[in-house]
Amino acid sequence: MSTVISQAFFQHALLAGTFIALACGLVGYFLVLRAQIFTGDALSHVAFTGAMAALAGGYDLRLGLFAATIGVGLLIGGLGRRGRADDVVIGSVFAWILGLGAFFLTVYTTSRSGAQGGAGTSVLFGSIFGLHGNQITVAVAVAGAVCLIVLLIARPLLFATLDEAVAAARGVPVRVLGFMFLALVGACAGEATQAVGSLLLLGLLAAPAGAAIRLTDRPYRALALSAALAVAEMWGGLLLSAAAPKLPPSFAIMAVATAVYAATFLVRPARAAHPATA
Repeated sequence: MSTVISQAFFQHALLAGTFIALACGLVGYFLVLRAQIFTGDALSHVAFTGAMAALAGGYDLRLGLFAATIGVGLLIGGLGRRGRADDVVIGSVFAWILGLGAFFLTVYTTSRSGAQGGAGTSVLFGSIFGLHGNQITVAVAVAGAVCLIVLLIARPLLFATLDEAVAAARGVPVRVLGFMFLALVGACAGEATQAVGSLLLLGLLAAPAGAAIRLTDRPYRALALSAALAVAEMWGGLLLSAAAPKLPPSFAIMAVATAVYAATFLVRPARAAHPATA
């Protein structure tokens, strides 16, 4: 295990994974608090479709990842109410997105798979141990920017989340915050897909936040705890995969995240947040 940890690919994965997990923990907290988990699920499929579209067109898959997830996130917000994603809107678009992804996958595998034969699989299941060079730089930069923006808008976003009507009456730009948040979810989804894959993306967004909310009813403490749990679960998954090479890193990360969330049921659930505390 010590030999694997000393390798450059593991250190690169640890660096990129730390920033990706931190961003997922912060964004995921508000995603759970705003009851928009279905949005994260939809964007995980959008990430696959966008990546396949970019590869089918001969472009870098990251271009498709970010363009699709951020664009569709904003589109969903625009069709919803006050920038919030609407489940009916998401459900209406969901099947079409999946079908489009299958179409681009077919185009890619039949015409361009010779150049990057395993790219489709890496999009579905992640390839964090395969990140290197420019990919590491982009991952750290994007995740760092997402974290910074979330922290800057955390207070008004929390206000708009807990009491939308009062926040709007107080002059909080609820709709703008809704769009900004969905753009952040899209960027986070595009980035995290490279680490855990589009199929497992939702777990990295939801599990740490869900555990944090069960452990504390204080919003800012839960936000910090969600980020800390996400990073710890990323590290734990990478170390588990290093100790047992037959375990894919994506599976190991999700296994640790699921175990942590399940463990919170052994702890007394957090009380609902008191309005004064919120």
